Amino acid sequence: MSKTSKKTAAADRKARIEEMRRAEKARDRRNRIITITLSTVIVAGLVGWGAYAINNANEKSDQKAAAAKKLIRGEKTWDAKKLGRTHVTGTVKYPMNPPVGGNHAPVWMTCNGNVYTKAIPNENAVHSLEHGAVWVTYNDKAAAADIQTLADKVTKTPYTLMSPDKTQSGTVMLSAWGHQLSVNKASDPRIEQFLTKYVQGAQTPEPGAACTNGLTAS
Repeated sequence: MSKTSKKTAAADRKARIEEMRRAEKARDRRNRIITITLSTVIVAGLVGWGAYAINNANEKSDQKAAAAKKLIRGEKTWDAKKLGRTHVTGTVKYPMNPPVGGNHAPVWMTCNGNVYTKAIPNENAVHSLEHGAVWVTYNDKAAAADIQTLADKVTKTPYTLMSPDKTQSGTVMLSAWGHQLSVNKASDPRIEQFLTKYVQGAQTPEPGAACTNGLTAS
């Protein structure tokens, strides 16, 4: 091969090498652009999903808060901050009957779905309300069938208790800390609404406190 031919071949090889290098650099640039673009899309998607999840969680939280504030038809309420919570001995004179809070006995009434057939001390029952229980009471106007229906429901519901109260104005009354509902029949759908809302509900001064191993009665 002549010197001229050798020079030409070397120049061709150099040109091909340069072309390969340019092509490789172009591929690297394209790959970087694709990677950056994909990363941007993924990050944007994650940020968007995160914002959606946060907004969705906040919306659900707001809905729960609104539901908690919405009263059941006929429900009465008292300012929980004004209800005493001191442990006392002896009888307490409550401003409502049955009481929905206030100073109370040191020992709670066992409220693990307990059905009492005789009147129980208000002071012990109020302590149960402090633990997040719902207290179901009824007077002489309540039908026997309704009393049995209520007893069956209470027996199946932890953090509830039931007892007769001849002195109350309503036929059937449900009491939670700071809240009370009066109905005439065990079939009233508001009973289930009240239980769902207030058994260990947001109104509970001592959520998670025991409803077992308290005072019991026949």
